[in-house]
Amino acid sequence: MSATKTAITTQGAPAAIGPYSQAVRSGDLLFASGQIPIDPATGNLVEGGIEAQTERVLANVAAVLSAAGLGFGDVVKTTVYLKDMNDFAAMNTLYAPKLAPEGTVPPARSTVEVARLPKDSRVEIEVTARFS
Repeated sequence: MSATKTAITTQGAPAAIGPYSQAVRSGDLLFASGQIPIDPATGNLVEGGIEAQTERVLANVAAVLSAAGLGFGDVVKTTVYLKDMNDFAAMNTLYAPKLAPEGTVPPARSTVEVARLPKDSRVEIEVTARFS
């Protein structure tokens, strides 16, 4: 028996601009599409460097998780795409308090440097979360 798929959408994160969902629930897992630093209110890439962009990405991820009734503590895997691996430490400073606060089990994670991201953003983060 195959698990059904349910699309999760929220106006708190940028709308999908192609043939994909912001997130999909399948069974007890949520697969969230990668979020880039787009302000959902304006549709524009946020101004600023890696810090401002990472903050916006994490806010977008939080909005998608919230729309599914989840939070950062439910995330079991993340993939972080960076335009420049030199931004790793700065990104990690903002990522850690949200996804790996002290005293918790942080999600598994892959971080890779990529040649280019949509809208020439500096960072994109996708997550997989589990419903309890």
